[in-house]
Amino acid sequence: MNLEDSIGDILGKARTSTRTTPAEAAVAAGIPEADYAALEATGRAPAGLQWEDLGRRLTLDGLRLRAQHDGWRPAPVDIGRWRELRVVATSGDDMTVNAFLVWDEASREAAVFDTGFTADPILELIDGNGLQPGHVFITHSHADHVAGLAALRARWPRIRVHSGSPNAPVDQRLRPQERVAVGGLRITHRPTPGHAADGVTYVIGNWPDDAPLVAVVGDAVFAGSIGGAREHLELARGQIREHIFTLPPDTLICPGHGPLTTVGQEARHNPWFP
Repeated sequence: MNLEDSIGDILGKARTSTRTTPAEAAVAAGIPEADYAALEATGRAPAGLQWEDLGRRLTLDGLRLRAQHDGWRPAPVDIGRWRELRVVATSGDDMTVNAFLVWDEASREAAVFDTGFTADPILELIDGNGLQPGHVFITHSHADHVAGLAALRARWPRIRVHSGSPNAPVDQRLRPQERVAVGGLRITHRPTPGHAADGVTYVIGNWPDDAPLVAVVGDAVFAGSIGGAREHLELARGQIREHIFTLPPDTLICPGHGPLTTVGQEARHNPWFP
């Protein structure tokens, strides 16, 4: 799977957040402004680009940027280690979004994390595996992550919805220190605003065979990038460092877009964390 963000996407996000003009970024990169514009548009760097200077100007790690441009990708993940975890990808509005389904293999109790553009493939997995869904956990309320929620609630009117939004009904709002059981699995939550004001990361533990923790992070962090944060960049970085990068290095990161990764890989390679 390709990364969610190209080098051009990362530079554009960083330039917007740091209020850097294309001309200023071109000077830092040591290339003509037209070449810099092409870099953001295509993600392909011209020879002689000054990665470290450009990174400093945009508050990115220039060496990590260059490594990603040259082909760094997170090591593939065998999700068969986590019984049971499924990635559900749906497409719309020129993007693909990830939702996630987990269940306890003994009790068949299940939980859904975000819904994607449509709940249809989630419903198929639930029916095909004889599951009993009791919870829907929302990482943030952007449309591509909640579009399928109505279908799930129509099918299971008593399913419990969990949300970090202060505008959600009282019975759906997350409670401090709350721990939710889904069969033998245990789910907790951590605030990760920045990309979205109501951003939440859900941590799933107590997997069979001592499989590592799973962090469903929404758009807080992607493999090799982060969700757009604009004027809230430092808030986003601080929350990721405090609430995601403090998890064990082998924790599986399940992002809202792009491939799966781990805490250790992102802490070592993500260019947003110089």
